[in-house]
Amino acid sequence: MKNSTLETLAWVLLYGGLLLLCLSVFVFRGGDAAHLGWTLVVAGAAGAGTGIVAIWLRSRRKDRA
Repeated sequence: MKNSTLETLAWVLLYGGLLLLCLSVFVFRGGDAAHLGWTLVVAGAAGAGTGIVAIWLRSRRKDRA
């Protein structure tokens, strides 16, 4: 995988996960859909965490010429 591809994937995962976390707050406020809210929290946290790890991995890789 090229460094630019890894970097793009990392930021998409990070921002997508944070967006899901924000969306889960509004689902919780909706009332009856608490299970959906928790599902969004778990998915968002997993996506954001994976994005953070991918950013860390990208920072440790050497640039190829």
